This record gives sequence, structure tokens and C-alpha cells, in this order.
Amino acid sequence: MASQIITIIGVLLGAVTSFIATTLAERAKFRQGMATRWDERKLDTYVEYVACVKEASRAARRVLEARERGEDPAEALVEMETSEARRSVLFEGLVLLAEEAAAEAAATVNQRLWALLTSARQPAGAPAARRADLGSALIDAMNTLHRAARADLTIGRS
Repeated sequence: MASQIITIIGVLLGAVTSFIATTLAERAKFRQGMATRWDERKLDTYVEYVACVKEASRAARRVLEARERGEDPAEALVEMETSEARRSVLFEGLVLLAEEAAAEAAATVNQRLWALLTSARQPAGAPAARRADLGSALIDAMNTLHRAARADLTIGRS
């Protein structure tokens, strides 16, 4: 009788141990899967946001170049405003997903881009900020965002 009780206790102990080990392993697997899923979403958000900023920036440069040549910049202005509207929506997603440092870097990118867009919106002949300075400030802000995004996604770390 005692040996049967010991056997039953052993079986129960083994079952509980197996259940606990399996539960912990499944939880770890689930957490890793969720982390991977969110990292993929973050990466997609960063890429879309940066691409949209570049589109708006290129369109603003085309507006300024068209004005310098005395051409009508209407088409480039429409493209610039469309890209800016899309960037605004993408920024909201970025803020929701990104670490604070990356969200702050993206906010700085927004400010630098707005300065460039404001310059492009000025009518011909209006005094405008130097395009090279505005472009350089935007590039610096983008580089800061790239570093923050890489840190957020733990790219380059072992």
C-alpha cells in the first residue's frame, strides 16, 4: 500500500512539474512571438514614415526648383501636400509604437520638414530660408531618427 501511494505521489509530482514546465515554455514562446510581431510592425512604420518624409522633401525641392526656373509648381505642390497629409497620419502610428527617444526624433524631423515645406509654400519672390540649410537640418534630424529607430529595434546589438 505504501509503495502505491509513493507511486501515485511520484506520478502527480511528475504531472505537475511537466505542466509547469510546459506552461512556462509556452509563455516564453508567446512573448517572443509577440515581441517579434511588434518589432516587424515598428520596422514597417519607421520605413513608411521615413519614405513619406523623403517624398514630401523631394516634392518641396521640386516646387522651389520650378519657381527658380520660372515654371508653375502646382503639380509639385499637390504632391507635396499629399505627402505631408500622409506623413501626418504615419507619424501618429509611429508615436504609438516607438520608444520615446525615437518619437522625439521623429517630432524633430517633422519640425525640420515643416520649415522646408513652409519655404516651398512661399509665393515666388518672397524671401525664403536657404534651401541648403533647410535640407541639411532635415538630413541631420533624419540621421538622429535612424539611430533612435535602430536602438528601438535593437539593430546592431548582440
